[in-house]
Amino acid sequence: MKKNKKMKLKTHRGAAKRFKMTSTGKLIRRHSGMRHLLGTKKPRRMRKLGKSAVVNAADAPNVRRALPYGV
Repeated sequence: MKKNKKMKLKTHRGAAKRFKMTSTGKLIRRHSGMRHLLGTKKPRRMRKLGKSAVVNAADAPNVRRALPYGV
């Protein structure tokens, strides 16, 4: 008798490159705005933009759906 195998889910490769998961299950992202026009931005703002941030709770389910195996 054949077993019905479930299809494997594919990881969204664009999301895998942009998001990381911490050991506690939080999703980490980078800030935007660090590509160009950097001379007009204050040093304090630049320091804040350089650090990683936690994905908002409202956006987290969509990101988790794109990363089914927790990249």
